[in-house]
Amino acid sequence: MVEMLLDATRNYNDKLTKKRLFGWHSALFPTGYSGLNHVTVGAWRKGPMQVLSGPYGRERVLFEAPEAERLEKEMSAFIKWFNNENDGIDLVLKAGIAHLWFVTIHPFDDGNGRIARALADMLLARSENSYQRFYSMSAQIRQGRDDYYNCLEAAQKGALDITETLDWFLACMDRALDQARDCLINVLQKAKFWDSIADQQLSERQRKIIRMLLEDFKGNLTSSKWAKLCKCSQDTANRDINDLVKRGILFKGPSGGRSTNYLLIKELI
Repeated sequence: MVEMLLDATRNYNDKLTKKRLFGWHSALFPTGYSGLNHVTVGAWRKGPMQVLSGPYGRERVLFEAPEAERLEKEMSAFIKWFNNENDGIDLVLKAGIAHLWFVTIHPFDDGNGRIARALADMLLARSENSYQRFYSMSAQIRQGRDDYYNCLEAAQKGALDITETLDWFLACMDRALDQARDCLINVLQKAKFWDSIADQQLSERQRKIIRMLLEDFKGNLTSSKWAKLCKCSQDTANRDINDLVKRGILFKGPSGGRSTNYLLIKELI
């Protein structure tokens, strides 16, 4: 999966070809198996393809892909359209259309969703004229799997208007950009914090707990929790904490007694 995505995004200006798609598919299934099931690798599927939903025995067909006999013609048309740089279509919208078109054809026995997401990321990289990615549409589309299937079913069973599907695709992109922004803000905040205490001589125990506090620390930091996390005595935990309080890195929370907890000084983050 990583090799495929790297090829799609780093070599975004290279032409899409049948050979390249077969190479991606072979990279996804190097053993020729998907789980316990044998799949035709590096070639179009040989049989029918249905996407089902619902409990076993009561599945319903979300959509049925074109017959295997049509795949060569359908994929030739898709590849030709994908490589056409003079069609006047905004590349972000083209990424959404390419994703829908590819999963509609469903040319492989398995891995169609993953390859469709790679194709979308490839066109988005082309739209930005850069292989450096700070967000991932692949991950965001995968997280919204249920909505993806709903849009696929609506596009298959409705008219040729795909506005709703493109709305969904753009909403995924919006969320992907938001996640990337939040991640970058978090990274910058951590860098700012460590820069602010770069001249401080801290023990490995203290660094460990600070790193945890900068991540998604569960609950409140107490001296007993410190002792358990660092596998040290209660006295050692108290000394470590009091040292950080004196340095202006931690401060006592409002609770007292056994509920005394400690937090990072916000000005340092």
